[in-house]
Amino acid sequence: METWIDIAENSDFSIHNLPFGIFVRDGRGTPGVAIGDQIIDLHAASKLGQFDSLDFDKAVFEAEILNPFIATGKSTWSGLRQILQDALCDQGSILHEFKSKILVDRLSAEMRVPVSIGDYTDFYSSIEHATNVGKMFRPDNPLLPNWKHIPVGYHGRSSSIVISGTDIKRPKGQTLPPDADKPIYGPSKRMDMELEMAFIIGKPTALGETVSTENAEDHIFGKVIFNDWSARDIQKWEYVPLGPFLGKNFGSSISPWIVTMDALEPFRCESVTQDPEVLPYLKTNGSNNFDINLEVDLSTEEGNTTTICRSNFKYMYWSMAQQLAHHTANGCNLNIGDMMASGTISGKEKNSYGSLLELSWGGKENIDLNDGTQRTFIQDNDSVTIRAWCEKEGKRVGFGSCIGKILPAD
Repeated sequence: METWIDIAENSDFSIHNLPFGIFVRDGRGTPGVAIGDQIIDLHAASKLGQFDSLDFDKAVFEAEILNPFIATGKSTWSGLRQILQDALCDQGSILHEFKSKILVDRLSAEMRVPVSIGDYTDFYSSIEHATNVGKMFRPDNPLLPNWKHIPVGYHGRSSSIVISGTDIKRPKGQTLPPDADKPIYGPSKRMDMELEMAFIIGKPTALGETVSTENAEDHIFGKVIFNDWSARDIQKWEYVPLGPFLGKNFGSSISPWIVTMDALEPFRCESVTQDPEVLPYLKTNGSNNFDINLEVDLSTEEGNTTTICRSNFKYMYWSMAQQLAHHTANGCNLNIGDMMASGTISGKEKNSYGSLLELSWGGKENIDLNDGTQRTFIQDNDSVTIRAWCEKEGKRVGFGSCIGKILPAD
């Protein structure tokens, strides 16, 4: 596909991508699609007739979130994406004729959380990550008995999910210092990030309804980068018996552009071999994982940047289809905009570990930075940038970046 838009060769937002997001125009959230360094204003394009051949209520583009558009269904998402690809290759299109009204500079645009997130679930689906964490606390038996039988997860806090670029305050909470017999209250001393991705529900279900692994992807609109900020010392003290709470819910960051399943289709890859065999409702056929490159940078307050992790989404033990099937196995209902995160994504090599907890092995080993300093966990005014992209046969589909900075506690 040859487009009339000028797109850098290494751009995440090629014509093969066309992700959806919400940007600010004239003081309000506006649905848009990223292409190169531009944003297609879907409301403006719709008013000028670009999507007249599609049968759906164009008023969805007047909303300041994507939920109404997502509710129009998969055929509309795919049809609109195809119309845009065609228009971007046709200088006689409405998009080209009225480009001055429709196209907006992406690099200077303010972005918002693209969907209203009713519920958020975080999984724990990387066997390398689960094994690493288990070894720190249970060296002889790192994986708990249920881990290879179910996609383990917990219900998180949707209201504290924020858009990339939003600063996060270091949380306070109870911790139990080493060799102490009583907890103390104060700022976390073990701030961490977690390299994750998340998918967004695009098709709802009724309470009591289940979704099979075969049909699971029909319920997924697309994916974003997800940084599950974690206060490890608070988490360690509080997690027994009910799991994550204040060590997790103070903030999670997401990238602004939702990459659709259509765009990810060319990057399918074989799933990880699961042993023992899973129960019938979790069985899948074919290629259910995706080859998505992942990279994490840590930047100091002085501006020095070090890449601390290179990983890949293909390492996931439990696929999105299995996560979704298990999530609904008890009849739990899904709503449009619900978000489900993967859990930390780690590979087999140490430089592919997706958290500082693993990279520093529980704080026992220093992480060397490019400026000669070291880290075990995140210091005040450190920033973390996560990038994700797919690349194959000259096609590049990326997610942009997810950036967050840790500010001192009040």
